[in-house]
Amino acid sequence: MKRPDPPQRRSQGERTDATRAALVGAARALFESRGFAGTGTPEIVAAANVTRGALYHHFADKTGLFHAVARQVAQEVADEITQRSRRHKKPVDALLAGAQAYFAAMAAAGRARLLLLEAPAVLSAEQVMGLSDLAGFQALQEGLQAALGEGQPVAAPLRELSVLLSAAFDRAALAIARGEPAAPYEQAIRLLLSRLVPA
Repeated sequence: MKRPDPPQRRSQGERTDATRAALVGAARALFESRGFAGTGTPEIVAAANVTRGALYHHFADKTGLFHAVARQVAQEVADEITQRSRRHKKPVDALLAGAQAYFAAMAAAGRARLLLLEAPAVLSAEQVMGLSDLAGFQALQEGLQAALGEGQPVAAPLRELSVLLSAAFDRAALAIARGEPAAPYEQAIRLLLSRLVPA
């Protein structure tokens, strides 16, 4: 009778990755439910089942851990926008699909709180802008350029227009996350883009 193979021992790199993932996962759940200020590092390490030393091995402080959590959330939002918008060939349709995807992604529990309320209060302005770029601003700017330009140079102040639209998206996302229906905001965005982008 063949003896079972001995259990595979994880490499140091795998253990390191697992510890980091446990910290980020535990911190995310706590930050989403209690906020940054209401969450202490002892609670995080207890929930992650790691030592306090492990926390400070991976992150300089609680703010560094929060930034890692926020980047994870922003990347999830970006992935959902990309998945929805790339199905459309017309730039304006891709923009509309991206807006709908953003609203839907940000309506998921905790995301709007983390990215739109907690992050600006906890992180530097540069870090917050980096999160915004990751979570859809860069895609919005590229989508607007494609829709407005259609192969031609864009006469509009593209970056500034993108900043204004992004702020409108964030305000709508907060309202939807609070329980307001998404449909009227999607209709408003459709109307706005129809005025901006020539048919």
